[in-house]
Amino acid sequence: MRLLLDQDIYEVTARLLSRLGHTVFRAAELGLSRAEDVKLLDAARERDCILVTRDRDFGYLVLVDELFCGVIYLRISPETVNTVHEQVGRLFEDQSTEKLKRCFVVVEPGRYRIRKLRD
Repeated sequence: MRLLLDQDIYEVTARLLSRLGHTVFRAAELGLSRAEDVKLLDAARERDCILVTRDRDFGYLVLVDELFCGVIYLRISPETVNTVHEQVGRLFEDQSTEKLKRCFVVVEPGRYRIRKLRD
C-alpha cells in the first residue's frame, strides 16, 4: 500500500508502517510540511496514496467538502501508541487497499471505524 504521511505522524508510527511493507512518503520529504490540507489531499491522489494523519480536520474535507481521497485518521497520543498500532496492523490485515482508498478511517485504541466516501 502507498501511504502519504502528514507531518504530524510520529516517527515510531512511520517506522511501523514501513516495517509492515508499505511504501511510505512523508509530507516533509515532498516539500509539503507546511502545505494546506487540500494540497496534501491532492498530493496523495496524484501519487495514488492513502493519507495518514492525526489531524481530524481531514474528515470534514473528505466527507463534507467531498475532496475525495482515502484518509486514515489516527486518534493517537503518546500514551496510546501501542494500542493504536495494534489496530493499524489489524486494519491492514482486514481491509484491501482498494477499499481503503475510498474511505475515511478512524483508528483508535481498541477499534477502527470505516466510513465509505460517496461515489
